[in-house]
Amino acid sequence: MSNNYLFTSESVTEGHPDKICDQISDAILDAILSQDPSSRVAAEVVVNTGLVLVTGEITTEAQVNYVDLVRNKIAEIGYTHAENGFSANSCSVLVALDEQSPDISQGVTSAQEQRENLSDSELDKIGAGDQGLMFGYACNETPELMPMPISLAHRISRRLAEVRKQGELTYLRPDGKTQVSIKYEDGRPIGIDTILVSTQHTETIGDISEGSAVQRKIKDDLWSAVLQPVFADLELKPDNDTRFLVNPTGKFVIGGPQGDSGLTGRKIIVDTYGGYSRHGGGAFSGKDPTKVDRSASYACRYVANNIVAAGLADKCEVQVSYAIGVARPVSIYVETFGTAKVAEETLLDLVKQHFELRPAGIIQTLNLRNLPQERGGRFYQDVAAYGHFGRSDLDLTWEKTDKAQLLKEYLLSKSAA
Repeated sequence: MSNNYLFTSESVTEGHPDKICDQISDAILDAILSQDPSSRVAAEVVVNTGLVLVTGEITTEAQVNYVDLVRNKIAEIGYTHAENGFSANSCSVLVALDEQSPDISQGVTSAQEQRENLSDSELDKIGAGDQGLMFGYACNETPELMPMPISLAHRISRRLAEVRKQGELTYLRPDGKTQVSIKYEDGRPIGIDTILVSTQHTETIGDISEGSAVQRKIKDDLWSAVLQPVFADLELKPDNDTRFLVNPTGKFVIGGPQGDSGLTGRKIIVDTYGGYSRHGGGAFSGKDPTKVDRSASYACRYVANNIVAAGLADKCEVQVSYAIGVARPVSIYVETFGTAKVAEETLLDLVKQHFELRPAGIIQTLNLRNLPQERGGRFYQDVAAYGHFGRSDLDLTWEKTDKAQLLKEYLLSKSAA
């Protein structure tokens, strides 16, 4: 008897109030690490109508003009018109930053930390920046090893922003959300049940001002300019049974920070796997790589990616946990939901042997501290919208599957013995 169900994930565009905050937080991180890679950064942002507040704890030698940085990022996102109730040139920018607590710093900071190729004993001396638990996930539903619902939701959100920025649909405004419900049978995606797009727009569209006519026009335009290009190269496509909903309340004119306040770290499910996998609760944006909320989540994704890419499981979730100031994980757990081709105990042994999960080792292996400097001062802000995982448009170290062959060969040698 088949097991049929629906699973839904959502994405948001870069103009969503919470995503504005995430991108500003990570733009601050990029600017600081580009000048001083040893900086400690925990930058949080709040936005509301006409207001941006930058707060948090930062310890750095970098010299950053936070007000200019904030305004430039807001303009890049697309808030350049005062009629939106939020504009790069007219919003107030308040900066209230402190330094990192010395009680935290003493367990994390080390004179060895900035050196490359640290020895095993040196890695053991650099502890985690906080306690907590983190998850990483991968599955073979999509080429990028992501769950189908969040993968499609992000594709639609990114395309929605593209047609706005390219001027293809001039009435669109920066704020928007997408949602995709996928039909599953026996754990495999077999169809698309519902696609929902909510997008901010101008009051009128050309000479169209009547509400229902505006909504019909937007729906038709989004189908041809957004959905058709998104699904053109995909095997799974909408069919006659797929519902397509657009701005269900009838209009979406007031949006962005004028419509709702925003806060860094409030879209952690959008940032990860769309609810398909568990989440440890910690946000990513605005945090330097010593914060294991971020770096260990990237490392767990890297582990899960390689296990699935090696064909050792169809689905893989990896959990690690840490104690503040302690280098080695308190626990490591591998779950394959009954899809493993080998015993999960074997997979756990492989993880412990072949993957570095100490904080300084993660930073070193995935090059997390130097990436902003190496890429012209722009790196973390680019993953702050449209997901931190499965980004085939970006060259992300934690998305690599460079250990998959090693894992395969290890198991082949074991079976031969």
